[in-house]
Amino acid sequence: MSRALFVILIGLGGAAILVSLGVWQVQRLAWKENILADINGRIEATAVPLPDRPDPDSDSYLPVEVSGTLEGQTLRVLVSQKEQGAGYRLITAMNTADRRVLVDRGYIPNEAVAPPLPDGPVTITGNLQWPQETDSFTPAPDLDGNIWFARDVAAMSQTLQTDPVLVVARAVSYDAAPVSPLPVDTARIPNDHLQYAITWFSLAAIWAAMSLYFLRRRAKPES
Repeated sequence: MSRALFVILIGLGGAAILVSLGVWQVQRLAWKENILADINGRIEATAVPLPDRPDPDSDSYLPVEVSGTLEGQTLRVLVSQKEQGAGYRLITAMNTADRRVLVDRGYIPNEAVAPPLPDGPVTITGNLQWPQETDSFTPAPDLDGNIWFARDVAAMSQTLQTDPVLVVARAVSYDAAPVSPLPVDTARIPNDHLQYAITWFSLAAIWAAMSLYFLRRRAKPES
């Protein structure tokens, strides 16, 4: 096999592989966009009463409306918000008519003072969520300082003696200032497939251009 033919085969084969990877990422992009559209539809649906036995798989993102009293200790989860800086998510137990659940009341700036819990029954509209925020690198919560580094529904439910159910507030029936709800959304679900596709297609173009360069250089007569 001549060297020129070898370069052609390597050039075409490499470009074809890179293009196929780009096409695959385009297909993955469509798949991810469909998933995000489905999740957004579930998030924005009409709120329903809290199911008797919420399931982390089938009921994740389910919009619910719960009424009851907020009471007991409030757990603080360290979080940072763009344009607002560091602060905390406030997680409090709510006693409803038939159960006790966790409520993510929202964000409060680091320098702000958390207001007292409202007296009497309140109504909170939000979404069920079992966030996967912990891994082997997540520090254990500072229980003495009441600082958590991630929302761990199982651990928090044990601390506050609730069901392992978290309602992330979207709207509340009381004046919550300076706490502002951090509603569930899809912003943190990664969707980088377009960037990946552009990268693969760009590499394919570079590969093809370099192969053509080597062919032309080899075909150029020596002076």
